[in-house]
Amino acid sequence: MAALHITDIESAINWWRERSPSPDGITACSEVRALGTVYALMVYYHETECEEETMPEKARAAWLAWYESTPDAPCIAICSTSQGDDICKGCGRSFDEVQHWPVMTPAEKRATWRRITMEATAWRFNKYAERAREGAPVSASTNATPAGDSGAAARESTLQEAVR
Repeated sequence: MAALHITDIESAINWWRERSPSPDGITACSEVRALGTVYALMVYYHETECEEETMPEKARAAWLAWYESTPDAPCIAICSTSQGDDICKGCGRSFDEVQHWPVMTPAEKRATWRRITMEATAWRFNKYAERAREGAPVSASTNATPAGDSGAAARESTLQEAVR
């Protein structure tokens, strides 16, 4: 089973904060508190990933609600794997990822999204970026990057664009 990256936990927290804002500026909704506990433990133990099956049920349910608001497949309808390429030029997924996408778990799909976004070599991130943005639901998310790492900042910015 795939692991959830800390940036996905952050994005889910921010999505819930936007969806259920604090009435008094202090109190967070139960979904934010559940995800916040997972996030805090990840930070405390210097972990960047957590196993999906080890998350508390309430946190997992909150994460899955956020996940449902994100685009499912990175496909931009230019699939070069059908022409024999091992990696699709359009979306960046491998032939196996394209073929098994319908049966992949949400965590496996998010891991694939993260990989292709960090690589940023697929046409969806450059030549045909406008296709990737068409009709994509907007989701609130903020990801932290290491100070001074402009390459990581650019990749995280690209990750956020892909999620939107």
